[in-house]
Amino acid sequence: MSDTNLKCFGKTGGFSINFNQDYTSLSVVSNQGYRLFSLSSVDRVDEIFCSHDEDARIAERLFSSSLVAVVTSSEPRKLKVCHFKKGTEICNYSYPSDILSVKLNRSRLVVCLVDSIYIHNIRDMRLLHSIKNMPSNPAGLCTLSLSSHLAYPISTAAGELQIFDAGNLTSRLKIKAHDSPLSAMNFSFNGTLLATASEKGTVIRVYCVKNGQKVHEFRRGLKRHVSIGSLNFSICASYVVASSNTETVHIFRIDPKSIEQAERRNRIDSSSNNNEAESEETMNGEKPEDTSLAGWGMSLITKAVTTYFPTNVVTDVFSQDRAYATVQLAEAGLRYECVIAKVEKETRLLLACEDGFLYMYDFDDTKGGECKLIRAHDLRMPLHGITEVDIVGNENDTSVLNVKMTASMVPAPGTYAGVLKGRPGDKMSADSDRCRDLREAVEYPIKSTIPLFDEIQFPPVTPITVE
Repeated sequence: MSDTNLKCFGKTGGFSINFNQDYTSLSVVSNQGYRLFSLSSVDRVDEIFCSHDEDARIAERLFSSSLVAVVTSSEPRKLKVCHFKKGTEICNYSYPSDILSVKLNRSRLVVCLVDSIYIHNIRDMRLLHSIKNMPSNPAGLCTLSLSSHLAYPISTAAGELQIFDAGNLTSRLKIKAHDSPLSAMNFSFNGTLLATASEKGTVIRVYCVKNGQKVHEFRRGLKRHVSIGSLNFSICASYVVASSNTETVHIFRIDPKSIEQAERRNRIDSSSNNNEAESEETMNGEKPEDTSLAGWGMSLITKAVTTYFPTNVVTDVFSQDRAYATVQLAEAGLRYECVIAKVEKETRLLLACEDGFLYMYDFDDTKGGECKLIRAHDLRMPLHGITEVDIVGNENDTSVLNVKMTASMVPAPGTYAGVLKGRPGDKMSADSDRCRDLREAVEYPIKSTIPLFDEIQFPPVTPITVE
């Protein structure tokens, strides 16, 4: 592939690649537009849409529907909600400052700014709630579960986060996850667990969303501070995969018993709080102090241990689990978005890199260990058809790649670049047939496989400006 063909997009970076909510498709975003791909095969990925000549910076697709939320570099404060199959813009919203991230599920669309969050009803794009005067969040860090739990940082000095019920618009609980500020977090697919990482990047922690109890603590490294670029659960919530700016991707395994223990600890803590007054009274006067030699000795030992080795530190050290599986990358320093997904009924590790490549690895969920690269796809070219990369040479050396071009077997993807440029928003009443179609679309069951184009309709609604 010639350097001329890659000149617009860059040779080693400049792409933002992210997966949809169930890892069945991905979007490739660059200053030349964005493209959507379906992930139904190891040997081939299919390009289903291409938006040319649009300086995109965010493109979030809702599952396998035709709904996509877009933010461009030329209008960083404007959110466009589009139907990419029809080539129409449903609506657009303007915000007080640049949009840093967009999250969506089948009931809510969340827009994160540097110091505020806006929550919309995705059925009619009505603004439901805003969270303002937040501590500065320049990375737009937040995550939305499929059950509409929203998590976002509430401190710039420590790794403290708030879990907010975006469905019922009420605050749930606060979690002090780390001593250092947060750098990554994500909910499990079923919304029961939350994984977090701090700016140090040495420890990955998993919390129970219901009660805030810590379920797991995974040790990514010892003293080497890194920047966590991706932190995602597998669909089954049995694994957490983390990537950083180092050459290693870590996969951690979650023990179901740890979840049960976390729930049990919460019940014990609740019982202790209820009996706190009674316990305090007993200690203050009713229960005699153990004055025996054995009791005095144990008291002295306990005091010495807690003085020099705090119990929480000792517990954390012994409870930290190592990686269940790993990937050794050829090049460190690039950002990888990593997920574990089912592809052709097999468990695969997918690494989408900012260099424009999608790497597929074999993942042994019974043994773990080192994952083997089985396929790489070149997604850099804004053309119909993709580049499939064959792996040749020594099986232990995946640095040598043989590149060949193959044409996609699906129809050429559409484009609505001309439609979006200065197009006025359509207006339609909330009780129209197409608006009813929208409400029905978001209630449609999540599909296990992704069609190239679905028939879900998203009618236009009135554009507004968010104050």
